[in-house]
Amino acid sequence: MTGTFDIATARQRFPALKEAQVYLDNAGGSQVLGDVIDSITEYYTKNNVQLGASYRVSQASTSKYGEGYKAAARYINASTDEIVLGASTTQLFVNLAGALKFNEGDEIIISKLDHETNIDPWLLMADRLKLKVKWWVSEKPELKLTPENLKPLLSPKVKFVACTHVSNILGTIHDVKAIANVVHEAGALFCVDGVSFAPHRQVDVKAFGVDFYAFSWYKVYAPHLAILYASTSAQEYIKPYAHYFNPTKTLEDKIGLAGSNYECSQSLPVVVSYLDGAFDAIGEHEEKLQKILLDFLNSRNDVIIYGSTSSDSTVRVPTISFTVDGTNSRKIVEEAEKISNFGFRWGHFYSKRLCDEVLGLGPEGVTRVSMVHYNTEEEIHSLVELLKKILP
Repeated sequence: MTGTFDIATARQRFPALKEAQVYLDNAGGSQVLGDVIDSITEYYTKNNVQLGASYRVSQASTSKYGEGYKAAARYINASTDEIVLGASTTQLFVNLAGALKFNEGDEIIISKLDHETNIDPWLLMADRLKLKVKWWVSEKPELKLTPENLKPLLSPKVKFVACTHVSNILGTIHDVKAIANVVHEAGALFCVDGVSFAPHRQVDVKAFGVDFYAFSWYKVYAPHLAILYASTSAQEYIKPYAHYFNPTKTLEDKIGLAGSNYECSQSLPVVVSYLDGAFDAIGEHEEKLQKILLDFLNSRNDVIIYGSTSSDSTVRVPTISFTVDGTNSRKIVEEAEKISNFGFRWGHFYSKRLCDEVLGLGPEGVTRVSMVHYNTEEEIHSLVELLKKILP
């Protein structure tokens, strides 16, 4: 996919897109690249054995697994010693939260704009270690985490700060590099949930300056797997879970608990190759997609868009959430499903504190349309026509 981005060519590489369903719930999970499916099938057919044995098939399987780790690390600009692959971002954060070492009375800062994945593990950690929790929030209409609204919470007692790179409801991109700078100036560690950023833009943990970063590969055109990065220096704060006779040099050694899913891990070089050099073109295409929908929503006085109303791809990703005056979000989705094959959703999407406490929404939450690069402009124009029919 290097060079000029071609949507037709990209779509041909996703078998699911040959079906009638229009996929606009991609923030919950993307479709899987066909080459990834083929890779997993081949692994099960030829290499499905335990790793580390001396016989030929096991050696081949071990090599494939290792290549998966190398590709995943290369993709985020990390070393293989600094990553672990696991079942989900939630599970990896829970593993990390159980292994981190702080002192009683230390303080941590958690964002209320986050998915519960990047909240619950740290609350569990705070309870276990008797830490003080501070809540970081940006109120309406800004709804953006910045160094400026973080600084009043920082102090020498703060040892850990967690926030999202992109909210799975708001879609606005936070400047994690700038936030990392002020967190480190205060002497704390910085953990970022990159789940809603990674399908849309290049991840570079060194450029971001973060200590911990995680995202789910199953939202980045790959199988159900996730990745956690922990810098070499940040790993000094981790107490390993490993069996006493096993090594504890790498992050995988420390908190991987057991081997990562073999067939999924070994397929990652395929998706990494697919995305190599593609993100400038992906950003340009996604900007066109979100402009179509945002222009329509912005034209209506009865619609509230949550997050930036700009279609600029440097400002937001095409995860767009809104409510309509006098119409609950569930009804919008149900009416759309009656007369179309468009798949999008309503709800709080596990960002319940954001929906309840910050946005002040009811139980139906928002209507969310989440697009990725394999969606077409024609699909989004058709979605707008559909919304014209069902909205008051």
